[in-house]
Amino acid sequence: MRYLIFFYLLFLISCTQGEKTLSAEQIIDKAILFSGADKIGNSEVSFNFRDKEYAAIRKNGSFQLFRNFTKDSASIKEVLTNNGFHRLINKKIVKVPDSMVSVYSNAINSVHYFSVLPFGLKDKAVRKKLLKATTLKGKEYYKIEVTFSEDRGGEDFEDIFIYWIGKEDFLIDYLAYSYHTNGGGKRFRVLKEACLKNGVRFVDYINYKPLNSAVSLIDIDIQYEKNQLKKVSEIILEDIKVKFLN
Repeated sequence: MRYLIFFYLLFLISCTQGEKTLSAEQIIDKAILFSGADKIGNSEVSFNFRDKEYAAIRKNGSFQLFRNFTKDSASIKEVLTNNGFHRLINKKIVKVPDSMVSVYSNAINSVHYFSVLPFGLKDKAVRKKLLKATTLKGKEYYKIEVTFSEDRGGEDFEDIFIYWIGKEDFLIDYLAYSYHTNGGGKRFRVLKEACLKNGVRFVDYINYKPLNSAVSLIDIDIQYEKNQLKKVSEIILEDIKVKFLN
């Protein structure tokens, strides 16, 4: 009996030590691998989101992010690359005011960024911090805070993200973020449905905001379990296609 108790204690200690050895960086690495996002760096991805068509070509660090839609009978194509942004109306490049370049660029980048999470969390601008683990809806999660350095983090470098990553499956089921554009605010996204396309996981979310805007971002999951969040939208990607590049 003493031996059984001894080995049980050793097992508990080894499990605890095993959890402690995983850094935020290692957890993110596993999340990228387990979701198939490690393949996104050399790929073509396309999908529809709301009334617009999106496509991305990424290869060895270079990227081309596209957004196509129709407005007032005009065909609009926007392209964001490593070298900047340009806009075409009815296949002709048009001059875009400097004040709007960042608006359009951020809108395109945001949709593409969220669409292939956790790809992008290995960027040099990303700073990761392991928070206290938690249980949400009966499932155990690592909780990781992500911030960005000012020199590489873009115009929204002050935004803060938190990811809930399953301890067993290393998949992101929830994420929260605070933002400063358009008056600022906080959002909490809850997995609605996940699917695999060519081995890559894509997620549809229900998007919530806190009833009390003063709530701390780090405690927003507690507010969710207390039904203290209000649904504001759904994030649903349609007609997803993935092609890997050599």
